[in-house]
Amino acid sequence: MAESLRGGVIGAGVFGGYHARQYATLPGSVLSAVLDTHPDRAAQVAMPLGGRGFTDMAEFLEAVDVVTVASPATFHAEHALAALAAGKPVYIEKPIATSVADGEKVRAAAAAKGLTVACGHQERVVFRAMGLLDVPEQPLLLEALRHGPPSDRSRDVSAVLDLMVHDIDLALAISAADPLTAEGEGRLSDDGVWDLARAEVSFEDGFTAIFDVSRQAPERKRTMRVVYPSGEVEIDFMARTFRNTTPFALNAEFADTPAGRDPLGASVEGFLKAVRGEAPRPIVTADEAIRALDLALAIEQALAE
Repeated sequence: MAESLRGGVIGAGVFGGYHARQYATLPGSVLSAVLDTHPDRAAQVAMPLGGRGFTDMAEFLEAVDVVTVASPATFHAEHALAALAAGKPVYIEKPIATSVADGEKVRAAAAAKGLTVACGHQERVVFRAMGLLDVPEQPLLLEALRHGPPSDRSRDVSAVLDLMVHDIDLALAISAADPLTAEGEGRLSDDGVWDLARAEVSFEDGFTAIFDVSRQAPERKRTMRVVYPSGEVEIDFMARTFRNTTPFALNAEFADTPAGRDPLGASVEGFLKAVRGEAPRPIVTADEAIRALDLALAIEQALAE
């Protein structure tokens, strides 16, 4: 590979634009190409950043060294598999796929070619910057609330796969135990997807995680409470502050760290370091992304029941 990795982004929507800017600004990478079914949209994202717009997958893949999949979630696995088949390491926006079987196909394709796969669960970067991934106690309870107003974005999947999956990944990241059961209730939108959902997941060691998501709220709200035997941590993700009554020294200035200021940048940079062999793994691996997806789909099943 060239010294500067040529980054390519599949999907010229809002998140595709975010990823294109990361490749254009991170050291050791350039934005080379953006693929979208709408040529004007692809060009509008790519050209100001020095790249080119494409509508043909094969031509796009010839122009890049690494690929970010930022297309609608229902296409994540298809687009990731195409990139991996061409020998390109892949960063996939969450969720990694919309079925566990498809997620496992992505993992197997990457393993067969020795290629890096990362997934964009960016809140993991925030937890790491705070120090929560290093707390030496197992949690007793996690309560997460993630609400937002109606939007046309991500209507191809439910609020569970769009919003709740962030907090599912965080719960799995801080617990050494496996989930046992999931219960939930929700409300379907007019187009037949879950827009409101509340779920309770019980883990093998007694840890309980409660998730509350809405895509019909009057305003955005992102909060979390994690209870440990020695105290608790209350986080306001919007204000980027937390209250800590545990004896563990968390970083109150996490929002001013490079990772805290730009979690997406830190996540993409971690992917690029793994691709170059400068890090043993990306921040969120395919295995971890599939585990989060598996629990998210179990919660959707509980909502349906």
